[in-house]
Amino acid sequence: MTTPLYTITKARPKDLSRLSAIELAAARLLAGHAPESVLTRTTAAAVLTAAQADGHLWVALVEDVPVGFAHVEILEPAVAHLQEIDVHPAHGRRRLGTRLVMAVCEWAATAGYRAVTLTTFRDVAFNAPFYAQMGFDVIPPDELSPALRAVIDAETRGGLDPARRVAMRRSCAVQPQSDTAAHDCDVN
Repeated sequence: MTTPLYTITKARPKDLSRLSAIELAAARLLAGHAPESVLTRTTAAAVLTAAQADGHLWVALVEDVPVGFAHVEILEPAVAHLQEIDVHPAHGRRRLGTRLVMAVCEWAATAGYRAVTLTTFRDVAFNAPFYAQMGFDVIPPDELSPALRAVIDAETRGGLDPARRVAMRRSCAVQPQSDTAAHDCDVN
C-alpha cells in the first residue's frame, strides 16, 4: 500500500463544503478539554467563503479532497491571526498541521506581516506545546493587544475557560538569501 500524497494549497471554492465535517471531526479530539457546545460549533460558511475569496484559507488535500484546513483573519495591522486549524483525525499524525501552520507563516512573512498570532489550549499536548515547537511564544496577558483580548473574551463568552487558554505569537522577519531578500518566519 502506498502512502497518500498530501498537498497544501490555497482553498478553492469547491473545497468549502467539506470543511465543516473536518472541523467537527477534529473537535472531538478536544473532548474533556472544551464544553460540548464548543465541540459542535463550526465556522460559518459565509466566513469561510470570505476567507477563501481573500486568500486567507489553506487546505491540506489528498487525491484533491480536503482533509485539513487553516483559516487566517487579519484582526490588527501587520499581524495575521490563525483563527482555526483542523486536520481530520483519519489523517492525523502526518505533519499536516505543521505544514498548514508553516504555509500560513510563510504567506504572512511574504505578505509583509510582522507576526502570526493564535489562541489555543495551554495544557493540551497538540495545542500550545505543538505551536511552541514551531517557534510560537506565549504572549504575557499584560502584552495582549486589544484585538487578541477581544478574541479571548469572545472565546470565554462561547464557553471556553480563559484559565486554560493562551495567546501565542511567532514573529516574521526578513531573512537575506544570496542576492535577494526572502521573507520567512523566525523560529525564536
